[in-house]
Amino acid sequence: GFMTRHERKIFDDLKSPHLKYWVPFVWFGNLASKARKEGRIRDSVDLQTLMNEMNKYRSWCSLLFGYDWVGIPLVYTQVVTLAVYTFFFACLIGRQFLDTDQGYQGHDLDIYIPIFTLLQFFFYAGWLKV
Repeated sequence: GFMTRHERKIFDDLKSPHLKYWVPFVWFGNLASKARKEGRIRDSVDLQTLMNEMNKYRSWCSLLFGYDWVGIPLVYTQVVTLAVYTFFFACLIGRQFLDTDQGYQGHDLDIYIPIFTLLQFFFYAGWLKV
């Protein structure tokens, strides 16, 4: 409903390797300049205000396009990977059961298979890979 059929055909026929969000802004700028020449916009200050607002909106659209274009930096993936492995190591140490009544010499770590910690690690590592 924002474009006529003729405008839609021109828009669809335009070949561009990128998104075509900028085309309506060019059309708007041309129509606003034409309206100023025809006297529909009485003052150049009004035209400038109109064009400034349109440029502000276009810059927001290009910023949004930039966020879509650029992927998540590799550093974020590395930080999350480091956090998952550090968490797993801390869980292996922190979830050990030491019974001081048993008389362990030097309070060494118990050796057992931490099933739930392993399941939690596999879940987090799997989630990380996704």
